[in-house]
Amino acid sequence: MKIAQVTPLYEAVPPKLYGGTERVVAHLTDALVDLGHEVTLFASADARTKARLIPVRDQAIRLDPAPLKSDLAAHLTMLAEVMDRVDEFDVIHFHTDMIHFPMFRKYADKTLTTLHGRLDMKDLPEVYERFTDFGLISISDDQRKPLAFANWKATVHHGMPAEQYRFSAKSEGYLAFLGRISPEKRPDRAIEIATKLGKRLKIAAKVDAADRVYYEDRIKPLIDGNPLIEFIGEIGDHQKSDFLGGAEALLFPIDWPEPFGLVMIEAMACGTPVIAFKCGSTTEIIEDGATGYLVDTMEQAIAAADRVGQLDREAVRARFELRFSATAMARRYLDVYGDLLAKRPFAEAPLDDVVTPLRPMDEPRSFAAAG
Repeated sequence: MKIAQVTPLYEAVPPKLYGGTERVVAHLTDALVDLGHEVTLFASADARTKARLIPVRDQAIRLDPAPLKSDLAAHLTMLAEVMDRVDEFDVIHFHTDMIHFPMFRKYADKTLTTLHGRLDMKDLPEVYERFTDFGLISISDDQRKPLAFANWKATVHHGMPAEQYRFSAKSEGYLAFLGRISPEKRPDRAIEIATKLGKRLKIAAKVDAADRVYYEDRIKPLIDGNPLIEFIGEIGDHQKSDFLGGAEALLFPIDWPEPFGLVMIEAMACGTPVIAFKCGSTTEIIEDGATGYLVDTMEQAIAAADRVGQLDREAVRARFELRFSATAMARRYLDVYGDLLAKRPFAEAPLDDVVTPLRPMDEPRSFAAAG
């Protein structure tokens, strides 16, 4: 199958440091190539991919030192490049929110759009009510709630390459917080949990300009002078196995409708259980008492962090491999692509390259375990 993947341009593919959507696109693209498909990636020139790369910008936007730049112009240039090649592809898979809708309406039946962000925002319903011809993919069932009426085709949970993360059978005794310093991520809760238990906490997180005041006023005072807390800053993929694998648990104390939460499965890939507040996608990702603990209150979170050593780290890694590998994600998307092509007008032939026909004794493949 000939597949186009169209990514946002804010981070490299995969990101050099923090970044979620572009990381998922990178892993999906490579996994589709490994499964034998012809994949074209539209991204910035600093992308690293097994696919054919169509570079549409010299580098990703966030780490570009240019003082003046236009996010909108960069993305419109990319969409024009995709349009110039629209007839080359069986499926065009967008990860760019809604910006492509007006330009690609004529070709909506050969597109899929994965929505990676929160959807409880003013103005979004009007867009998705108007552009109902675009099929949408959610990254968790919970993500759909604000736009339940939209043209949802499937939920596909994210996946990561199993070989990228090193399993750690034993922790080094600290708790971990990984991601971004912001009010909705609640690093203050992580600090409180660790402090009340007298356990070390390592924080590896970026601080966006929009969250700098929050960090300086609310979080930095909790870190300064606290010997249990170590602020590491932003880290890249090559550092995550050591950081997450050494942790007794990842703290995920969010206070917002998290659409997915990639860091949870990154921790699981290292065998590290996750303590997550029941919010957004967490009840779909974490299996309570198996890959971590789901909590409602700070008291429950503190108690969970105190007994997290009882969980089997090998079992945590095994559940990651079953549910959240990049290959599992790619196969789920291939099923959706196949459904899309089968329903297109004038479909030319059976899509044998989409889903391998079952041998007589095979059982039908089920993704129930993957949500």
